[in-house]
Amino acid sequence: MPDNASPHPVPGITRRHVLRTAALGAAALGGSVAGTGSARATTSKTSADVTELRARAVVVGTGFGGGVTALRLAQAGVSTLVLERGRRWVTGPNSTTFCRFATMDNRSAWLTDHPVVGGVDKTWTPYTGVLEPVVGNGMTAMVGAAVGGGSIMYHGMSLQPTKANFATSIPFAADLYDDLNRWAYPTVTRALGISTIPYDLLASDPYKSSRLFQEVAPEAGLSTFKVPLPIDWSYARGELTGQYEPTYTTSDIAFGVDNGGKHSIDVTYLAQAESTGLVEVAPLHLVRDLAMDANKHWVLSVDRIDTSGAVQEKIQVTADAVFLNAGSPGTTRLLVKSRAKGLVPDLPDAVGTGWGNNGDRIWAWINPSGDAGTQQGGPACIGGTDPDSPIPLTLVHAGSPIQTAGVTALTVVGYGIVEGAGTWAYDADTDDAVLTWPTDTDAALQALITARMQALAAAGGGLMVDTNANAPSTWHSLGGVPMGDSVDLYGRVLGHKGLYVLDGARIPGSTGACNPSLTIAALAEHSMQTIVRQDVGRVF
Repeated sequence: MPDNASPHPVPGITRRHVLRTAALGAAALGGSVAGTGSARATTSKTSADVTELRARAVVVGTGFGGGVTALRLAQAGVSTLVLERGRRWVTGPNSTTFCRFATMDNRSAWLTDHPVVGGVDKTWTPYTGVLEPVVGNGMTAMVGAAVGGGSIMYHGMSLQPTKANFATSIPFAADLYDDLNRWAYPTVTRALGISTIPYDLLASDPYKSSRLFQEVAPEAGLSTFKVPLPIDWSYARGELTGQYEPTYTTSDIAFGVDNGGKHSIDVTYLAQAESTGLVEVAPLHLVRDLAMDANKHWVLSVDRIDTSGAVQEKIQVTADAVFLNAGSPGTTRLLVKSRAKGLVPDLPDAVGTGWGNNGDRIWAWINPSGDAGTQQGGPACIGGTDPDSPIPLTLVHAGSPIQTAGVTALTVVGYGIVEGAGTWAYDADTDDAVLTWPTDTDAALQALITARMQALAAAGGGLMVDTNANAPSTWHSLGGVPMGDSVDLYGRVLGHKGLYVLDGARIPGSTGACNPSLTIAALAEHSMQTIVRQDVGRVF
């Protein structure tokens, strides 16, 4: 389907064009960021043609929660419309689907005229690229925009927390861990083809920096491990033999992997869901508002945009069930807006609370004394934990795609368990919800991470630089619609039948000193098993 195409017919989804007036409201006819992000485009607040869709179930977002949700709904026989603000990116051996770091262009950024990472001084024509920085007070959240969500540009670190760390991070769901460990985590692991880097690759020249981290980390008090990753390693081997252009072996994967072989959500869960004929994935469909109508159906105001962000069609989708999976910032902002504008009555007071940054911090290890090689392979395949740390933490080496002459720079990422102290509040001027992160919330964790980074430099030479010191950011947003206070154990929004949150927004703050992706997907698997059994055919 073309990026800006309207959905193809799917059984159970009906479509008609009607003429509606400005009574739809300013937010439904343009305005600022809502739900899944801003298209930075507005339309006239006059009469406009609006397409009405009727669907049994709608999934908003195509990341880890959305992919699992869509597949399990389809397997339960539920026709489902999946809305995604980003475009679909098709890769393959030696493709040029994504831009490279050294030649960064507008494919890297969501509808901005400049780069959003790397400090590169460029301008370009805005495009529906893969990354959007959501700037808040005290923290910037980096979020994905693509069919496949954050799985398109993430390294793929698929870490399962220990039972104790899971309970510390998500106490409300602590009793679920045994089930998650028994079948949900393994289900996701199989679906994504997760494995660790093979010995022959780790022993090759491009992975000298990984071996250096592996050698030095124990001297800094860390227990090392191989990071599980959703990778077909034959593609990386093919780069070593010259069969494919380098992308894995140069860690040039921040905007997506050109060569293929990455088991992202679009080519696993979503592809399987679409193959049933019951799921339609609609790219470049930007959800502006969520409301409840007089019949207690769910109504989504949607803009179908082109790759410049210009609105091509106004759509109103009425559904029996809505599954919000737009990522922590996207889902939270949509619900905060709905409550503030009175679009959904009696949403829980806790909506907009419990947000956290997973303790993220990115450091640069400059000029270690060991041999890090001339290029750094990826994805991030070697990590370490501090077994004696009073706050659980993890450090992982991620290869740097760009090296400056005379300078060797290794990227080391730290994260751990933090309180979900961030809040989101509605701003009527921008028709958006804005994050506030108390900057001292993760101070104790960051002090411990700093100590481990300095210990690495002491053991392996060189200098450690905290790249987030002046501008804190996270790639692992969590919370905003926390379990217990906003949703139940299975993601049902309290007091609202047919409304669900199955992404990272329901996890308050952190995921047990691990990257969130595996836990988000495992929780979605666990929740959907119950929802299919208890709600399908009854609630929707």
